[in-house]
Amino acid sequence: MVKIIKLFHGGNKKAFTLSYDDGITQDKKLVDIFNKYKLKATFNLNSGLQGEEGSFVINDLLIKRMNREEITHLYDGHEIAIHGLNHLSLIDIPKELMVKEVLEDKINHESMYGYPIRGMAYPYGTYNETVFQVLEALGVEYSRTVNNHREFRLPSNFLEWNPTAHHNDPDLMELAKRFVQGESLGMELFYLWGHSYEFDLDNNWNVIEELCEHISNKDNIWYATNIQIVDYLNAVHSLKFSADFTSVFNPTAISTWIELSGTKIEIKPGETKKL
Repeated sequence: MVKIIKLFHGGNKKAFTLSYDDGITQDKKLVDIFNKYKLKATFNLNSGLQGEEGSFVINDLLIKRMNREEITHLYDGHEIAIHGLNHLSLIDIPKELMVKEVLEDKINHESMYGYPIRGMAYPYGTYNETVFQVLEALGVEYSRTVNNHREFRLPSNFLEWNPTAHHNDPDLMELAKRFVQGESLGMELFYLWGHSYEFDLDNNWNVIEELCEHISNKDNIWYATNIQIVDYLNAVHSLKFSADFTSVFNPTAISTWIELSGTKIEIKPGETKKL
């Protein structure tokens, strides 16, 4: 009996990714923590609200958005995604304004960072089928929701990408320990999200520090941005197997990995591998 299991980059069964919103000053401290532990994150920004005019107050705490100069290189090594030009709920506005919110935000950030912006997080977590149609037409390949499932499953629809947990989950460390220590039968993904200002609101920066320390530097976990996860999953799901499973062809530009009867195998871009 042939047993083939698809694996993440590097032959890992587990992957970990992070997603943080709004481009506010607390991101500076958060990026330092992520870089300290060599983790990869996606930051969802609102180009129409950059600068002090986009600041807001929660529970007497002034939340300051950073200006263009502050964020140009802050997120180097991580991914930039969009969060709506002016952070409007996309289901509550006309389709024409929805297009403007997404497209102008995409154009602005592509101009600033110099690469195609392909991901998003839904402002206020709202979306519907019309939103899906607009995002697909505008080249947005994935978008994160706020619907935590507290599991390690892969997304079935990248435009409705439900995360594992918010960092204020009371069982966050239990989830992390289960992810790190558990035996994986197949690919598992831990997806954490939030807003960095919440650590000041709750006075609990220790939560993210402890989480990052516990989950980082593991040989069996791939640490990736959201778009790296998307690209890899698309690639590994594109593998073409012969009918008798004696060969496999990788038609993509990304190296992929599988496990065949307990042996990890890399299939390089454009390679036909004998199994």
